[in-house]
Amino acid sequence: MKRTSVWYLIVAMAAALLLVGSPALAAKTIKIGGLFDITGGTGGVGAPYADGVRDCVKSINEQGGINGRRVELLDTDYSYKIPQALAAYKKFKNAGVVAIQGWGTGDTEAMSPLVTKDKIPYMSASYSEHLTNPEVTPYNFLVGTTYADQARVALKYIADTWTDKSRRPRVAFIYNDTGFGRSPFFDVDYQKHHFPAAESYCKDVNVDLVDKQIVDLRATDATPQLLNLKKSDPDFVIVQETGVMSVILKDAAKLNLRSKFFALNWAMSEKILQQAGDAAEGCFWTNPFGLWGVDAPGVKAMRAVTEKYRPGQPQIVNYIQGYAAMTVMAEALKRVGDNLTGEAVKDALESLRDYDTGGLCSAPITFTKDSHKGSMGLKIYQVQGGKLVPATDLIMLAR
Repeated sequence: MKRTSVWYLIVAMAAALLLVGSPALAAKTIKIGGLFDITGGTGGVGAPYADGVRDCVKSINEQGGINGRRVELLDTDYSYKIPQALAAYKKFKNAGVVAIQGWGTGDTEAMSPLVTKDKIPYMSASYSEHLTNPEVTPYNFLVGTTYADQARVALKYIADTWTDKSRRPRVAFIYNDTGFGRSPFFDVDYQKHHFPAAESYCKDVNVDLVDKQIVDLRATDATPQLLNLKKSDPDFVIVQETGVMSVILKDAAKLNLRSKFFALNWAMSEKILQQAGDAAEGCFWTNPFGLWGVDAPGVKAMRAVTEKYRPGQPQIVNYIQGYAAMTVMAEALKRVGDNLTGEAVKDALESLRDYDTGGLCSAPITFTKDSHKGSMGLKIYQVQGGKLVPATDLIMLAR
């Protein structure tokens, strides 16, 4: 063998040893899974959410990444179908992701035993309460206030502001027949644990539940369900839907329903408000996130990023939700340092105490080893004069 060949071999072997021995060199990227609904039943809110996650990642990388490593987002449109979500999860796992930005309730439930077994932290856009107990789902994390907590806040607000002393307020629920739709309202027994919800809470606040109606996520007409509601005559209707909320509000206006509507977080946005027009006037909304025009440092920074990538395009609240979720995950990844394992990311998330997102979330984010409820606060808004106006200050809940 020639002397020069030996020299090249020695250099190559040394380089290989350096790569093996240095985590910083061995892992040049941080791989994150992204499970999004762009074209499925919740695509109207899923697409802007995905854009928020993507833009946050793009901005992080342009600023040098996390601890010098580029974030690689492996995102998939699963069209709100659980089998496609499970197939995407296998790809994420095989690709070596250290965490996942997820989406819906049904698919998050289906994957929860898998992420626990594989030790991959999973931050879903489903805010179902039964995904927040580390004894049950140790690798699931929620940034938003849970659906059940939102519904309880709505019921407490209704009870506290009710002025007719001759009777109790009458309430109805509208939801879609999915895990997401049922989650705020009905108790869940999940993996041998019981999670109470709004239906059982009605008695605690002296509210009468008089009706429950199912409206499909893609319904174009809610008249039959609203005619049933007219017979039961509720004072308030709490709604767990997405874009179909505009159909519900417009059909309710046509039928002259006297009921006031209370949208949980996915059932209202600037887009839905625009679609519903005058029919949305007076509608209440539980919202755990900031809005585009909020004068807060985190929102200002996000607006600057968005303007760079999407000039002249103000974003709706669902975009901010995705941006906020990725911001929180990025903070945990930053705290991990070089030891990029799922267990280390989980520990870093559980180290967050009153983490301030600068207004992206209404309340600071805290995760503990006993609770993976990230946000315990929200504001109630009301549509007034065609605008979303805060009807309350920040409402903080007990963990």
